[in-house]
Amino acid sequence: MKISLYNSLSKKIESFNPLLGNQVRMYSCGPTVYNYAHIGNMRAFLFADLLQRVLRVVGNYSVRWVMNITNIDDKTIKSSKIGSDLWKPEMGEQTDNPLQNLSKFTLFYEDAFIEDITKLGINPKHIESLPRATEFIPQMQDLTRRIVENGYAYISDGSVYFNVAEWRKKDVYGKLFKIDFENFRPGVRMDADQYQREDISDFVLWKVAKPNEPFWKFELSGVKCDGRPGWHLECSAMERELLGLPFDIHTGGIDLKFPHHEDEIAQSKAGYGNDPTTFWCHNEFLFVEGEKMSKSKNNFYTLRDLLDKNIDALDIRFSMLSAHYGSVFNFTFNSISSARKARMRIQEFIYSLFDDNKTGKRKYDVEKLRNDIFVELANDLHSPKALAQLFAFINTVSTGELDLNSKTKLIVLFTELNDIFSVWEIKPETKEDISLPEEVVILAQKRLEARLSKDFKLADEFRQQISSKGYSVKDTKDSFELEKL
Repeated sequence: MKISLYNSLSKKIESFNPLLGNQVRMYSCGPTVYNYAHIGNMRAFLFADLLQRVLRVVGNYSVRWVMNITNIDDKTIKSSKIGSDLWKPEMGEQTDNPLQNLSKFTLFYEDAFIEDITKLGINPKHIESLPRATEFIPQMQDLTRRIVENGYAYISDGSVYFNVAEWRKKDVYGKLFKIDFENFRPGVRMDADQYQREDISDFVLWKVAKPNEPFWKFELSGVKCDGRPGWHLECSAMERELLGLPFDIHTGGIDLKFPHHEDEIAQSKAGYGNDPTTFWCHNEFLFVEGEKMSKSKNNFYTLRDLLDKNIDALDIRFSMLSAHYGSVFNFTFNSISSARKARMRIQEFIYSLFDDNKTGKRKYDVEKLRNDIFVELANDLHSPKALAQLFAFINTVSTGELDLNSKTKLIVLFTELNDIFSVWEIKPETKEDISLPEEVVILAQKRLEARLSKDFKLADEFRQQISSKGYSVKDTKDSFELEKL
């Protein structure tokens, strides 16, 4: 089925066509491994995962997906220094070698990242490569040299800067994000890896070595430039090395449009003579309870924070995939609860398809249902509309009235859908004999006593305590039933 996607470059939905036959080459800006990834980061990775799954299942393409690991930048260097509160005992002892410390530090958070995305239903086997920036230093030095030789960069005090004013004589700077150049002053340099949209300036390609920081030897035009790459430079070199230019799709959060992705475009074309990609796809921001996520507001969550609250990672995945990637996602605990109910509603329907004791004679047009769902996914990954089609079906059809052929076809369809959403089990329900924790049973008994005494406020308090421990309580006439959430 033909796929259409919103292209941030053209600012419209376009029909997607791979550049090389049936193969899609896709690059995603991955994590900066200086801490555990927060749920705003996770939305970007879940969006990329949904995209590559739709391309494979709905579009029937083969996908080469590359996601980089930023293990050298301002944040990783600062956080790996001696005395950092982000250094964990599991990383071992720090040494007087900054590069060794950086490697130990970033490897720990890289492993944590892979563990986290796996829990979120992202299959690492779907990612062809997770390249670390430090593994491509020669390619980054080569790109820097090319840009200087082509006249679009200059050396200052051992650092190398991209000359935005000179590049604007050649091409547009501001293809993804409309830039106000009124206050732009040519020659003003920006050394920070990340900066605000208002800070239009010459950006750093290669940073001169600073005391007690990792560095690589580099001589450029007879000048000693020992140092390390700038953040923007890293992706351009890795993309070309691993996928070739131009490749098909570049994904990332909307916050990366400027400066990161804008700088990628400029430096790739200035150094290699090619645009990096034909499609730029960005997901919108994530808010928490209607506000921007911030540690100062106590609404900053990593995936691990949420798992510690007994929230199922698959409910987080389903909640995020239930919203369109191009709309702002408002994370709330109520929305997670609603997502769980919706996910389990579908799961129960899937279980019932395997019940041979409840089979009727009704034939259902499963192919039409499949087409209706896939059409929505093919139209700019409209997962909310696709799920609406699915719920409309399961809310009006009982599996007990369907004939065996229809049920068999539905199992095949749900298998395909799960290859996209990856939040269900496609198998008969298995009843597990789960022994209940004694503390939960005691709380439930106390709640029963309060309920029978008509102290409903106290009973509700006990219910909340039971829920916080990962269980739900259901009232019966003179007793209760406990289930794991």
